[in-house]
Amino acid sequence: MSRYVLVAYGHAFGTLTTALLALLFERKNESKISLPVCVNIFFLGLFGALLRTTYYAGMEYTSSNFASAMGNLAPATTFLLAILCRMEKLEIRKCSSQTKIGGTVVSFAGGTLMILYKGITVLSLHLPHTKKLRSQSNVFIDQDWIKGSFMLLIHCLSTALFYILQAKTLNKYPAPISLTSLSCLVGTAITTVVAAIIDHRASSWRLSWNIALVAILYSGIMIFGITVYIQMMVIRKKGPVFVTAFRPLATMLVAVMGVLILGEALYLGSVVGAILIIAGLYAILWGKEEEKKNTLPKHAVVLVDNSIKEKPEK
Repeated sequence: MSRYVLVAYGHAFGTLTTALLALLFERKNESKISLPVCVNIFFLGLFGALLRTTYYAGMEYTSSNFASAMGNLAPATTFLLAILCRMEKLEIRKCSSQTKIGGTVVSFAGGTLMILYKGITVLSLHLPHTKKLRSQSNVFIDQDWIKGSFMLLIHCLSTALFYILQAKTLNKYPAPISLTSLSCLVGTAITTVVAAIIDHRASSWRLSWNIALVAILYSGIMIFGITVYIQMMVIRKKGPVFVTAFRPLATMLVAVMGVLILGEALYLGSVVGAILIIAGLYAILWGKEEEKKNTLPKHAVVLVDNSIKEKPEK
């Protein structure tokens, strides 16, 4: 199935899902949509369409394991953009800031290693139905690998911009389900026009009772709808950098499922690069937690200690 058509259908089903949820849970929403919020919604739809299209393209040219591991660069990219947007503090003299900078450098080093070095095969099941796929990919591996890596880098940048813009928009329009629905609606319009221009065959839009329909329903309901809504809720409470902390878990799950279901091979460059990216990610998160501890007022600590001492024993 065309990735452009898949993204367009996914946005359409995501719009329907979140519109129904907004009707059920946010009917009493009194937040007004101003012109700046409308502009942000447009760019949310644009970045959402761009990040998913480039992710599908990158995964098509490389593999699901590689695409998921490269997605772990999004936290470091989000952190850099958050600094530029003054959503994150950076004081060079403090150990926490130095750790965050070091983690960012290590993450980008891991991503660079994954792009430039493939290495030996670490794990492969050699499933019968994947031999043809593997032999075809080896012929064009250099050209497609670089092309797919470039697409995934655009995906990481778009993801970071998407998270930053979500955080800013939620401050002005605190209705996450409605905001998700509106951004999906804009994304539907954009991706439909793009898909119609690039792939204007009517047969590409025909749906049947097969795996393509399952992919559309799953991406529309779970990914475009519910997942984006959950991300917005977490961003609203913890910030955009915290949301990306759980991406390494997805990498591990995709690696296992890619080997078992798709018969994909794990390469040494991807494994070492993913380890570096994950190590850098958690260095950034450790630095953030240390900053929170240091910014806690001293009188608050005293109050907490007194409350513990004065608590009566049962």
